[in-house]
Amino acid sequence: MRKALTGVLSLAVLIGTAGATGASAGAATAAEPTAKQSSGAAGSGEASSEDIKDRILAIPGMSLIEEKPYEGYRYFVLDYTQPVDHRHPSRGTFQQRLTLLHKDVNRPTVFFTSGYNVSTNPRRSEPTQIIDGNQVSLEYRFFTPSRPAPADWSKLDIRQGAGDQHRVFTALKKIYGKKWLATGGSKGGMTATYYERFYPKDMDGVVAYVAPNDVVNNADSAYDRFFRTVGTKECRDKLAGVQREALIRRAPLQKKYKEQAAANGWTFNTTGSLDRAYEATVLDYGWAFWQYSLLADCADIPADAKKATDDDIWDSVDAISGFSFYADQGLEPYTPYYYQAGTELGSPDIKQPWLRKLSRYGYQPPRNFVPRSIPMKFDRGAMRDIDRWVKRNARQMMYVNGENDPWSAEPFRLGRGSKDSYVFTVPGGNHGARVSGLPEAQRAKATAAILRWAGVAPAAVEADPAKAKPLAKFNKKLDRRNGEIERDEAVLRR
Repeated sequence: MRKALTGVLSLAVLIGTAGATGASAGAATAAEPTAKQSSGAAGSGEASSEDIKDRILAIPGMSLIEEKPYEGYRYFVLDYTQPVDHRHPSRGTFQQRLTLLHKDVNRPTVFFTSGYNVSTNPRRSEPTQIIDGNQVSLEYRFFTPSRPAPADWSKLDIRQGAGDQHRVFTALKKIYGKKWLATGGSKGGMTATYYERFYPKDMDGVVAYVAPNDVVNNADSAYDRFFRTVGTKECRDKLAGVQREALIRRAPLQKKYKEQAAANGWTFNTTGSLDRAYEATVLDYGWAFWQYSLLADCADIPADAKKATDDDIWDSVDAISGFSFYADQGLEPYTPYYYQAGTELGSPDIKQPWLRKLSRYGYQPPRNFVPRSIPMKFDRGAMRDIDRWVKRNARQMMYVNGENDPWSAEPFRLGRGSKDSYVFTVPGGNHGARVSGLPEAQRAKATAAILRWAGVAPAAVEADPAKAKPLAKFNKKLDRRNGEIERDEAVLRR
């Protein structure tokens, strides 16, 4: 899973609004068809003279790292004591980092995760802006500093991650008693889905952005079909031309790579060689372009790669894929991701036939990007279970995909058992797809559903969902515009 730290993104076409729209808070399991929990129960947001920081820090296991002032909010960076193994809580603990953007205990709360590290700068996810609420953001276990010591990697799985969220929710629900929504983009959208699968009574709704659903890990034809048709033939040919030249000119460009590595202290123990890291970067090039760029950005790709200089080819690949990433120093922060990709989540293996006679290693698997000292074994049933559950039991769940996002080639799909749930695709969009990028009618429909799930839909919206708009104004310091991804928001890589 590919390039993570650069890019401006766009947004894509409604592929469907599946699910019945009139269902009330329904069950998250077939066995409990009316059990979706209301979050406005006892302990919910009654006025208190006690300072909110004191209330938060009174939670057993919660500690303050710092408070940062922000107009209209209180913003806390916190640690929370979690068991390493939720099945056996007595077998050790670790500190998990989270942040809290506090607005008012009488407002609903959004539970955000990127599935990676948590940013310690104030940010609002799109659902938080829409409902004008509080936001809890949680760092995923095993991303530093939220890593047990010593690290037992067998305790890094989707069920343990869901257990982390459940304990944080249970602790904070005593303070924030109104409704809760889970959200996240990319791996964060996957994480929100897994949390709903294992703890279906916690949240009142889920908004998952650009979340891939790799049900059968070795069945990747959907990605190959995507790359045969995405964008325009002219753009696809330009990208392929640069990749070919980068492999044809392997010797002179690797000389530059070695110089860069020496200057920056890069090493290549995990991949096994500079040559493997070089090729992995080149093979990422097309994927990373469509994940992060607009079709209009094809104008910046060398028009005739054969006539381009070595520097032109290097600069284009480096700008889009990033030659530093497959060095040990680039891979290390993402070890937990690659571990999960190689044990549960799955990862794509695209063919790229235009490189067949030039590639030495092909699209390398996650195992190649995790130190060999960490054992890995793939669980074929993990994603099949999630896929089956979503189709049969989705209640108040929304998936927002991007038309030109490679990860949206294998999306979550709703089934006959889903209720009040939706799948939208943003026209022309990729890995930055947002509700705000949908066509007007779909944007209003999605916004109305989010407001309704959070229990804050105005009467006018209840009467006419077409009038739905975010309750909070856009704030350029807190909010991302349609298609933007910040460098501190980790995103799926290969």
